[in-house]
Amino acid sequence: MKILVLRFSSIGDIVLTSPVVRNLKNKFPNSEIHFCTKKKYSVLFESNPFISKVYFLEKKIINLGRILRREKYDVVIDLHSNLRTRIIKLCLFGMSKLYTFKKLNFKKWVYVVFKINRLPPIHIVDRYMNTLSSMGVENDGLGLDYFIPEKDHVLKQSLPVSFQDNYVVYALGGQHETKKLPFQKIVELCLLIKEPIVFLGAKEDYIQAQNIIDHFQQQQNKPCFPLLYNGCGLYNLNQSASLLKQSAWVIAHDTGLMHIAAAFKKKIYSIWGNTVPDFGMYPYQTEYVVWENKGLYCRPCSKIGYSVCPKGHFRCMNDIIFKL
Repeated sequence: MKILVLRFSSIGDIVLTSPVVRNLKNKFPNSEIHFCTKKKYSVLFESNPFISKVYFLEKKIINLGRILRREKYDVVIDLHSNLRTRIIKLCLFGMSKLYTFKKLNFKKWVYVVFKINRLPPIHIVDRYMNTLSSMGVENDGLGLDYFIPEKDHVLKQSLPVSFQDNYVVYALGGQHETKKLPFQKIVELCLLIKEPIVFLGAKEDYIQAQNIIDHFQQQQNKPCFPLLYNGCGLYNLNQSASLLKQSAWVIAHDTGLMHIAAAFKKKIYSIWGNTVPDFGMYPYQTEYVVWENKGLYCRPCSKIGYSVCPKGHFRCMNDIIFKL
């Protein structure tokens, strides 16, 4: 059997598809599983033993569809269910048996616009797995997978001495500003943490992390307390995952590194602003604590996020009370 799985973005969403791939391979051990995604997410597949081949969406979707048609797939599993995956399925029409993930966009829209929650209390991973129920594929309950290539393993000894025995990771990043804590709230949170803190994120998060470190240094005129290390932009995704794996516990916004931490069964303190865990993408099958401002009249204001708070007060983040 030859199986194609479609999911184009993003980091967290792709990590959340990992149980689908694993359980497919366990159910059909002699199958060949291919994955189709965007080129910039190729690092997520470098060491996955359950995937035989990865195809990338780069330019024209029709050209990709023609290439995939040559593979003559027995089964196509669409876990994205958008216009581009529909085009690919049209290119493969008549050749493959199709399974499509049922999105809940209308129910999310109702929740965002009218604040009426009709979403089922089911994690998106379990909804992904339900897509395969007619194939007889069951969830093994092992949670998420994340495989780190040997070349990207980061030794604790490469960190500053004070961080080599024990540290906490704070994943600073977030696709939208309304999914990230503002500066003063991050400072407030850091003061509550007794362990050394490693900031992780993309290059664009480096300045934010450095501003926080500089703030403590200026306030105390000595090496800052708590101990802070700026790793944002210094490590690629797999290297960041390696540091997550070796951490004591993790703080994260609603972002990809949160799901990678869940793959390593880390205790996660997850921070929610304009989005809500009810959307079904909270940490999966690991111990976690939710920090959010529940009951705010304007929340959720988007299923994705904004560059600034639409109301101007940003109370969904500014009014969060941290409890460790």
